This record gives sequence, structure tokens and C-alpha cells, in this order.
Amino acid sequence: MTEGAETREIRLKRLRLRSWRRGTKEMDLILGHFADRALEAMSTDELDLYEALLDEADQDLAGWAMGREAPPARFAGLMAQIMAHSGPRR
Repeated sequence: MTEGAETREIRLKRLRLRSWRRGTKEMDLILGHFADRALEAMSTDELDLYEALLDEADQDLAGWAMGREAPPARFAGLMAQIMAHSGPRR
């Protein structure tokens, strides 16, 4: 591994931390629970897309999550997955 290269394990930990420490409690809960349940199974390309989603503003994410606005096409499928995970726990 080259100096500064990030292992998958470190990347997953970093993305989980970013998911749980957003700025609004609502997005912390939605993204944090999703990250805990789904990131491990994601491919590198899926993680790249999730990381790009995390770069979006909380206000935009909240609007998408609550259905007030449609997410950009590139995030539509991912937002559907996230919201499916945020439903009632069984």
C-alpha cells in the first residue's frame, strides 16, 4: 500500500463517522443507521456515490429524504435505498 492510501476498512469507518456527524440530528439518524447497515456490502463505485452524497448540504438531503424535493437523478436510487432503511425497525 502506498503512503496515504486508504484501506477499505478505514474508508468505511470514515464514511460511518461522516454519516453520524452531519449537523442536523435528523440526517445523523437517517444516514447513520443506513451507514451502519449498508456500507459494508457496497461496491467501491457505490461507496464513491455515497461519499458524493455526503458532500451535499444537509438542507438538500433533508428535502430529498422528506420528499419535498426530488433528488438529482444520480442520487435517486441511493436516496430510495436510504429511505427504505429508515423505515420502522422489525
